[in-house]
Amino acid sequence: MSDRPQLERLCIHETVDEKIPIEAFADAFADLDVPVEVVGDDESFDRTDAVASFRPREAFLDAGWTHCIRAGYDEFDTDAYEAEGVPLTNSTGIHDTTVGELAIGYMVSLARMLHIYRDHQNDHDWLAEPEYDRPFTVENERLCVIGLGTLGRGIAERADALGMDVVGVRRSDDPVPGVSELYHPDDLHEAIDGARFVVVAVPHTPETEGMISTAELELMREDAYLVNVARGPIVDEDALIDALDASEIAGAGLDVFETEPLPEDSPLWDFEEVIISPHRGSATNRYHLDIAELVTEIFEQYQAGETLRNRVA
Repeated sequence: MSDRPQLERLCIHETVDEKIPIEAFADAFADLDVPVEVVGDDESFDRTDAVASFRPREAFLDAGWTHCIRAGYDEFDTDAYEAEGVPLTNSTGIHDTTVGELAIGYMVSLARMLHIYRDHQNDHDWLAEPEYDRPFTVENERLCVIGLGTLGRGIAERADALGMDVVGVRRSDDPVPGVSELYHPDDLHEAIDGARFVVVAVPHTPETEGMISTAELELMREDAYLVNVARGPIVDEDALIDALDASEIAGAGLDVFETEPLPEDSPLWDFEEVIISPHRGSATNRYHLDIAELVTEIFEQYQAGETLRNRVA
């Protein structure tokens, strides 16, 4: 048992409402054995308080534990939390289904031209017969998943169920269900060569920034598609635009971008074979429940003096 004080309150900061419905989120903790309160910037905290928030606040450093309700915790000063001895946790590890489905949706839509049919529907236009060799099935097509953490595994599992030939890129050579072959990041070029779909699912780090650029795009098949459901800066956007302009690849499915919202003057808006979504990989009607389950698990670990899941500081 840890000598840290037991938590006596869960405080849900008002910034949570930027991402999920705050009252529904608070209601999801009905079975928690401490009071749950929605708080604003005027609230003060002590070591018996837990805080769940979308944005950082200096006052959270007075709490016993702070949870960032998103996977990306860049805004939170991890050094400050370390210095104060206040655990900081994030919401990674719960997006395998949501992001996995989005990536599959991109691939099926691009393969079967659903995005193009919808464009014609918007114009009340019955699309003439497409070129015979344009639509295809994803079954038996090679998919390279770069990164086999929570996101990558969720994508690989669903792609394998559709009969795709899934290969993956990761540092560990431990087998991954649904993945037929593993490549080390040093062999990235070999992994993406010949793939019909290349999906980016790695975290954004100094090492991964710009890892998909001109050289990688030139290696891809002319009828291949790039999918990015990770973070925008992992893909060199200018290089991607150049590759699309030159028809070096067939298209892309993009949920994340170097600048968000995507600027109105970005050429990416205008490619017929590019599908854009506004960073909504986790957006479902039960996302607040997914986060609440994770927070409850970590809360119980804290009370029991155990190692906290997803601790980042």
